Amino acid sequence: MAEAGAPPERLADPAVEARLARLDELLAGLESAPGPTTRSAVEAVRLLTEVYGEALARVMDQADARLAERLTGDELVGHLLVLHAVHPEPVERRAARAVERLRPAVRERGGDVEWAGVEEGVGRVRLTAGGGCGSGCGGGSADVTAVVREAVLAAAPELTAVEPVRAPAPAAFVPLTSLTHRDAR
Repeated sequence: MAEAGAPPERLADPAVEARLARLDELLAGLESAPGPTTRSAVEAVRLLTEVYGEALARVMDQADARLAERLTGDELVGHLLVLHAVHPEPVERRAARAVERLRPAVRERGGDVEWAGVEEGVGRVRLTAGGGCGSGCGGGSADVTAVVREAVLAAAPELTAVEPVRAPAPAAFVPLTSLTHRDAR
């Protein structure tokens, strides 16, 4: 515990993740237990979450653009802003930015990735083959697809899934002379 007047100790990301996993377990256990005490406990958690969400909304209302950018750039704070529906950026923009951050690494492997939009809560990315991926990998290797999916869901956790879409086949080149030249036979 920190001394009086000293700043509180901060949790490292793995400690935060462990606490969130344990919280999920506890809430699942609570929700499955019968009785009025359980209902009261679940309601208390819900009300506390609503109050914290309102507090975050008020912080965001007071934040200037620079502070808002710093807050939304923090993964944990960004997730809380999404959870409470007060994230200032739309899901499209956050997901597209995540894809753009990955693009150089995908290009190094000989492929490409492009944000294709959201359809009914599902993020769509266009992947082109690279890194030894044959035609059977749906436009990108499985590991690239998994990395892209993880990055997009981290930036936009309200999406229900992220799926690759096939890049359109390049148009075949047809020389103009073959269209205008008639066989003399």
